[in-house]
Amino acid sequence: MTTLATPVPVVLLHALSLRATMWEAQAGALRALGHRVLAPDQRGFGATPLGDEPPSLDTVADDLARTLDEHGIERAALAGSSMGGYAAMAFLRRFPDRVAGLALMSARATADSPEAATQRLQFAHVVQDEKAGRPLVERVTPALLGATTRRRNPELLAHVLADARAADPAALAWAQRAIAARPDSTDVLRAARVPAVVIAGAEDALVAADESRHVADALPHARLVTVARAGHLQPLEAPEKVTAALGRLLAEIAATDHDRPATPVGADTGNRGLAC
Repeated sequence: MTTLATPVPVVLLHALSLRATMWEAQAGALRALGHRVLAPDQRGFGATPLGDEPPSLDTVADDLARTLDEHGIERAALAGSSMGGYAAMAFLRRFPDRVAGLALMSARATADSPEAATQRLQFAHVVQDEKAGRPLVERVTPALLGATTRRRNPELLAHVLADARAADPAALAWAQRAIAARPDSTDVLRAARVPAVVIAGAEDALVAADESRHVADALPHARLVTVARAGHLQPLEAPEKVTAALGRLLAEIAATDHDRPATPVGADTGNRGLAC
């Protein structure tokens, strides 16, 4: 009887205002190790059109499901940074059996407070204004990087600013409205019996340490990795450390799948994980 032996693919989901290129270091390193890696541009960013659907992370999750279907992938590990983390949680909510593992970075499990949601909606309104939008992007984008990164790596700051300037204001507004409307995902994470890692930046000014700890505590089989001298965008600020954490996660998933009963090709697959 033929059994499933192919390593589970990994999908890398990018942060708001950036593109799939933010994952170049991780994608290249993981592919060199033999992993199948998908790094799609999310709706409205890079080469992916925004479309005319109303703002919703469920729509983003459905986009991802179609992408997996197009690549013949039933089940994958998801790694999401910031907005990508919210997309991963939305996918987990809608398609739990298709998630083999999770890596969440700089994303809250809880819904926005009324104040935070209002700030997102205000951003969505202002960023589309021809006069006020560009100054807003210039003002808020540097906060995506930690203070140490901004001081030591001005080239990375310039790169992140260039991506933010190039982003479609309509896509930025759409994404912020979708994120503002997201539900609390704590119970969804508690039900996820898959290997997981939560990666936090010690200098993240946007997602507090206790929020990352809450995400890790909610996941039954997660560990928390805090990256020193990194802010909100750990894949860019500390690429080797993030790559190492993802590599370990994929190894844990492989061990989990190895310990599961052999599954005939074409049979339904589950998402049961092992403690780590």
